[in-house]
Amino acid sequence: MKKIPVTITMSILLLSTISSYAQDRPPHHTERGFKNPHPDFKENTFRDFIRWRREERCRVNNEIEGVNGLFEVIPNNGSMLRKNDSSFTVTWIGHSTMLIQLEGLNILTDPMWSERASPFQFAGPKRYTPPGMKITDLPPINVVLLTHDHYDHCDKNTLKKLGDKPLYIIPLGVGKLLKSWGIVNFIELDWEQEYEYKGIKFICLPSQHFSGRGFWDRNKTLWCSYAIKGSEHSFCFIGDSGYFPGFKEIGEKYGPFNAAALPIGAFAPKWFMGPVHMDPFEAVKAYFELKAQVFIPHHYACFRLATDTPDSPLKLLREAMIRERVNMEDFLICKIGESRIFFSPTLKSGDERK
Repeated sequence: MKKIPVTITMSILLLSTISSYAQDRPPHHTERGFKNPHPDFKENTFRDFIRWRREERCRVNNEIEGVNGLFEVIPNNGSMLRKNDSSFTVTWIGHSTMLIQLEGLNILTDPMWSERASPFQFAGPKRYTPPGMKITDLPPINVVLLTHDHYDHCDKNTLKKLGDKPLYIIPLGVGKLLKSWGIVNFIELDWEQEYEYKGIKFICLPSQHFSGRGFWDRNKTLWCSYAIKGSEHSFCFIGDSGYFPGFKEIGEKYGPFNAAALPIGAFAPKWFMGPVHMDPFEAVKAYFELKAQVFIPHHYACFRLATDTPDSPLKLLREAMIRERVNMEDFLICKIGESRIFFSPTLKSGDERK
């Protein structure tokens, strides 16, 4: 019997291994990174990007004029938050940065205190409202949640100021970036994976978005949202995401939630932004599917990242609330810097969300 050369045998074994891995690989994993697996998702091409940038020149300049006073900012000195060790509170600091106090933990989402969402502080989208709290006024942060590596959600200057003391919970692949900034206290999670910290579960949830900080690293790291499940209370933080059927699946598997924070800005033009950013009408639909009691909007009133005007996210959100005949008390439209108490053991029933 003729022997098969060793090199051919090894090649067959290698191809068999690769084929087996491809079959076992989660649908959102690729050989080089990650993808949005929903069949209706349409990824924008470079030609789409060029078209968007060309049309963008005709819109209002990124340096916003006439926006002063459009959004109220309440300077928060953090005094109440630093004293709190039992109340369930949410503070909107600006954009997608929220401080969540849940069952004794201080949790910070997508921390962003820089002046620009850019690799440079002399160019790029500039914030037109200040953070509602100084980073030095924060209570001790236990956990930082990062949803993806875009500049308006994963800010180098801010994270280096926070340092390595908090535990960073991040999607797959982002750890390499944090290591380059001297941060090693992190846990990387894939979709549907969870990590328990001091009695609270953090669950990495699917979202429909993309990643990358330059032209050559697109989708090499994962993007996600999070469910935060305590013994008595729960919170769902949806990062950047287009609308997709995954919201209903999240609600059925991990809901109901006491509250959910959903993005409502950077949705126009719809043909370009729609696959990766929800508009307010879609956010309301996702809120119902998540089975959340309270809706908290974010990802607006800070940076001009698309062609929707600064005031349009809230206008359309109120239209969606009226159209869907929702209970207005279940929509908490926070002012920048405002803290909301969802539950306090010192409050009587019915006095929550003050």
